[in-house]
Amino acid sequence: MPESESELSNTEETNGDQVASEVPEGTENLPVTWKDLGLVDVLCKACEQLKWKEPSKIQKESIPVALQGKDIIGLAETGSGKTAAFALPILQALLENPQRYFALVLTPTRELAFQISEQFEALGSSIGVKCAVIVGGMDMMSQALILAKKPHILIATPGRLLDHLENTKGFSLRALKYLVMDEADRILNMDFEVEVDKILKVIPRERRTFLFSATMTKKVKKLQRACLQEPVKVEVSTKYQTVEKLQQYYIFIPVKFKDVYLVNILNELAGNSFMIFCSTCNNTIRTALMLRNLGLTAVPLHGQMSQNKRLAALTKFKAKNRSILISTDVASRGLDIPHVDVVINFDIPTHSKDYIHRVGRTARAGRSGRAITFVTQYDVELYQRIEQLIGKQLPLYKTEEDEVMVLQERVAEAQRIAKMEMKDLSEKKNGKRKKGGGGGGDDDDTEEATGVRKRLKGGKQKKTGRKK
Repeated sequence: MPESESELSNTEETNGDQVASEVPEGTENLPVTWKDLGLVDVLCKACEQLKWKEPSKIQKESIPVALQGKDIIGLAETGSGKTAAFALPILQALLENPQRYFALVLTPTRELAFQISEQFEALGSSIGVKCAVIVGGMDMMSQALILAKKPHILIATPGRLLDHLENTKGFSLRALKYLVMDEADRILNMDFEVEVDKILKVIPRERRTFLFSATMTKKVKKLQRACLQEPVKVEVSTKYQTVEKLQQYYIFIPVKFKDVYLVNILNELAGNSFMIFCSTCNNTIRTALMLRNLGLTAVPLHGQMSQNKRLAALTKFKAKNRSILISTDVASRGLDIPHVDVVINFDIPTHSKDYIHRVGRTARAGRSGRAITFVTQYDVELYQRIEQLIGKQLPLYKTEEDEVMVLQERVAEAQRIAKMEMKDLSEKKNGKRKKGGGGGGDDDDTEEATGVRKRLKGGKQKKTGRKK
């Protein structure tokens, strides 16, 4: 097949994590080329077309080992080019020995699955690789039809893949040659252990396995013993690391002023793009509505949204139509959005390791970025744990209290309207459930809320008089 540049150019967003390549200190000063790693010309060319000049640390370490046919455990911080580190060896093996259902990549979140699939398609566009993404939130029947076409590479979340293995006739992975677990610690943390065990039972023992994770946990060690044969350990970051170019701050404030300080920071740093992390789905919706009522364009992303809505929210943010993405930990891992300038931990993460993943959304691939963590009187202990984990004390983010408190009234009004809109949304949802409308999957996008639609179109919002 001819090399189609158009397909390759579509995925420029996902190639951000390749450029930051540092040569390990003291080992070699000469840049390593893709060819030196043992890749065939077609794949070297694909890397060049994606403007990946040279391999990153994890790729230099793991690709040669993988091409020798060994199992790998890869420990690397987010944004280090892990995806290509397993995609390139798999594509090369596929070229040597073409077959359907060749490799399976398991990921913890649906968004990450789509992103990995984009990279596989970009790298394999010239050799005609067919990928399928099998995740929850999509129609089972149409997925079964995709599986019937027998793609080369499957990228899946464990739950939905198991559904298909148990219920879809004629679908089996008995001929599988490669298994990859990306963000393995998160797959196990999300309690997919049972599913993973069942999947391991129905795929062949004679296979190559790659386990990639940013953090090594006890559960990952247990999994390693279960499914890897004499693995080679490839480590790029030993300690729990956050990138050097990331400026990290904390801000210590009373709980009741959290919203006001958030609005102040968003105003002060206007012109940047933000990712704001909340702890619950409800809080993401509430914060999104409140910010919208203040005229800031924010999109929520959380687990209760239908899959199409989640992808739409991400697309709006990636296309820079919206500058603020408010998310639960669904988006804290693996997502490569090149232009995130500031990460705000609005609710402090309960697992301190999640902090590393959240702030890893910014300062990717050698760019700089900022992370600000909100610490209230109730979060001090959790915050101390984070400082202990990353081994440094963060500076305080300076704000002028008088300037912040000027916003108090406007924010209080926005909170009040947001509260009413939340009530409306939940009533609408319950109404749909009673009618048997499938749980109201469509009203979880807060752009449908009253008043917001008008403002997004540039109209003025009318206050609707509601009876209490």
